Amino acid sequence: MNDTVSKIPRRTAVSRRWDAGNAPHFVLMCLWAALAIAIFLWIISNSVKSNEEIFGNSWGLPADPIGAGIQNYLKAWNISNMGGYFLNSMGVTVVAVISTVGISAPAAYALSRIPFLGSRPVFYYFVAGMGLPFQLILVPLYVLFVDLGLVDSTAGLVVAFTAVSIPFTILLLTGFFRSLPTELEEAAAIDGSSEFGIFFRIMMPVATPGLFTAAIFNFVTIWQEYLLTALLITSDENRTLPVGLMSMRQSLQYSGDWASMFAGIVIVVIPSFIIFVALSNRIMAGLTMGSGK
Repeated sequence: MNDTVSKIPRRTAVSRRWDAGNAPHFVLMCLWAALAIAIFLWIISNSVKSNEEIFGNSWGLPADPIGAGIQNYLKAWNISNMGGYFLNSMGVTVVAVISTVGISAPAAYALSRIPFLGSRPVFYYFVAGMGLPFQLILVPLYVLFVDLGLVDSTAGLVVAFTAVSIPFTILLLTGFFRSLPTELEEAAAIDGSSEFGIFFRIMMPVATPGLFTAAIFNFVTIWQEYLLTALLITSDENRTLPVGLMSMRQSLQYSGDWASMFAGIVIVVIPSFIIFVALSNRIMAGLTMGSGK
């Protein structure tokens, strides 16, 4: 069994020949990345300025970044209830990610490794869910949640996020499970393992990179989702960060406190940004392994 597990192919970095035909795409991606980085740095810079500095020269360097920054972030966190929104976002996102991956992993394994009648139509059924415009399901989804009593509930929000995240997660994990060698299951079957035993004791540990990649993608997507939360959450105490930020914008735009507004934007963006940047290598490794077949 251990010898079989050790035979799992590991992809190594390979040198790629430069193709002049890719130059326009490369330049376009560099320009896009530079623009995104410039906007992000501009937001961070303005979050540590006073309002006078922002109105005077929003592109200049901050005069007192520490003092102004502490004041702006404390005001955004406390007065605008960003702390409560942050806790709501973290709780909803973590639970939704766990439930999404927990439901999608066995489904993807069954669709990719267990032959049964109708497996391909079932797989296409899940994939077709990704092709539906998200706005198309908002009205029937809201009516359904009203009937179920799940409106203005963090539990209902978790259910909604899980439902809309499952198609992509199944697509991602199905490709990953298909890339794993069949010798793993054969060796476990010879040892007398059941299908459940093979999945939980053999395939799940081996599929950790793919599960990790799916979890990160879903975390970033759910963390920054605004439209679905704005539809299903009506009370201030249940709002997540994106909806709370919009409420903060509506209240601060009349007082002219744009410094605190920029601080609120950073609070919303920085968690998912840090996670994605810090774990980008593992994300790419999971995607690369999943493209084996």
